[in-house]
Amino acid sequence: MALRDSYDCVAVEIDDDGIAWVTFNRPEKRNAMNPQLHYDMEHILMELETDPSAKVIVITGAGNSWSAGMDLREYFRETDNDPEAQYKSFTANKHWSWDILSNSRKPTIAMVNGYLFGGAFVALANCDLVVTDEDAVYGLSEINWGIIPGGIVSKVIVDRMPFRNAMFYSMTGRTFDGRKAVEMNLADIAVPADRLREETVALARELMEKSPVALAFTKQALRAVVNMDVPQSYEYLMTKIQALQFMDKEKTRARGMEEFLDNKTYRPGLGAVSRDE
Repeated sequence: MALRDSYDCVAVEIDDDGIAWVTFNRPEKRNAMNPQLHYDMEHILMELETDPSAKVIVITGAGNSWSAGMDLREYFRETDNDPEAQYKSFTANKHWSWDILSNSRKPTIAMVNGYLFGGAFVALANCDLVVTDEDAVYGLSEINWGIIPGGIVSKVIVDRMPFRNAMFYSMTGRTFDGRKAVEMNLADIAVPADRLREETVALARELMEKSPVALAFTKQALRAVVNMDVPQSYEYLMTKIQALQFMDKEKTRARGMEEFLDNKTYRPGLGAVSRDE
């Protein structure tokens, strides 16, 4: 398989910098996630994972929304009486927004450009970094129509947000903006809308200065040790360090040591060591 020229519900483009722009493309529905969007995302992310031209993956939305969450008609009502269709779409949703994103070797950035509600929190939480419009509107509105934040949304918000905040916004259904999202650990950087793409590109380029193998191992390590105790973490990380040195064909560690200790041309605390691409 390979990336197709076009998809029904998602647009994808790899620019000259190596940034893969993945855009939820249902602006007339505020990019609400229907089954086809999940199938598109599943295919796109799997292909980008092994595409050498894609260095960093940025996920955003067309129009004035990142995503309004699940499409209530197509994702829920139209599959309620079709167990096979429901299983297929629910599984595709979890596969790309949890399994693929959380295990991707490529750096992933969510560029939140507007409304972000409900089920979209899972994909947001599993992107490595988040740059948001400071006036973006976030909401856990499930309580307003008689359900709980399901589909592992409740799990990701209590893992990412302070518990009191997760409880408050889940019980009230109130919205909050990008600045508050940063304060509650849901986003990393909040900027005005006219600087959103510029800030995202700068962050992506900064990541591309690092060793891609070291980035992949760093992501894997941090996600793995979250649920480990100290002895388990120590054993895991010592093994991971050895594996990284073997897998890094650029020999980034050795080059950094040489440039810092021998050549006096590099300071590790002030930037990435030069890469031989």
